[in-house]
Amino acid sequence: MTRAPDHDDRRSDDAPPRLLGPEDPAPYEVLRAGGRSPFVLTCDHAGKRVPAALDGLGLDAGELDRHIAWDRGAEALGRLLADALDAPLVVQRYSRLVIDCNRPLVAPDSIPLRSEDTEVPGNRALDAPAVEARRREIFAPYHDAIRGVLDARAASGQRSVLIALHSFTPVYRGETRPWDAGLLYQRYRALSRALLDELGRDRSLCLGDNDPYQVEDHHDYGIPVHGEARGLAHTLIEIRQDHLESDGGRDRWGDRVATALHRALETLPDDVRDGDGTRPPREPEDR
Repeated sequence: MTRAPDHDDRRSDDAPPRLLGPEDPAPYEVLRAGGRSPFVLTCDHAGKRVPAALDGLGLDAGELDRHIAWDRGAEALGRLLADALDAPLVVQRYSRLVIDCNRPLVAPDSIPLRSEDTEVPGNRALDAPAVEARRREIFAPYHDAIRGVLDARAASGQRSVLIALHSFTPVYRGETRPWDAGLLYQRYRALSRALLDELGRDRSLCLGDNDPYQVEDHHDYGIPVHGEARGLAHTLIEIRQDHLESDGGRDRWGDRVATALHRALETLPDDVRDGDGTRPPREPEDR
């Protein structure tokens, strides 16, 4: 297990203001860094912490426990998959209401003023140093940790297939979502389609093909930067949160996803399955 370095509160008078204090956890954690699996797991919205200096962003504890603040159950699922697959897992500790680690820094909702119908008072009228502190102390270390894992594997000749883990709320703005899970992608679809086929062996499941969201350059960071730009096979998996509320539900979905990942990878062409990031993964012919 790898943790981010402890915070150093020493600073010169001209140093930028610090956001994270000694009472705040490190922004990321890496589990099974030396995992032998081809899969590398990430969890952008694992945590719901808010730095002590931000005083809960002016929200009550109930709001910070809602889906607007984090992907409920995603980290627990990720830990099960990391163990089952012997795969590295990089998790991010802070609420996406502090800074969304799956948004480009230029995106309007990188630091949201509003999420659904909830105003975020602690994000109003932020000056440039306050914005930069969130980028420098939370966003950058987390993504540097992912780069570090992928770079180390590439340097040792170890293959990497990027799996971004997320969860979604069963009801959004009053509308019930029918999907049990969704596979999301943008330019590269081969692994997502293979997973849809494998998970679809269970006819009781309602699966989203680029639903309930889609991956887009202006709206997403992890897949475009760590997957597409590096030429790695990849997918983003969304699981409906009510499936991850209990130990039994997490166990069932952990087993289901681990099995589907292994089977799906075996269906891909060799240069996709064994891609080393030196070229974009090749799409198989349409089936």
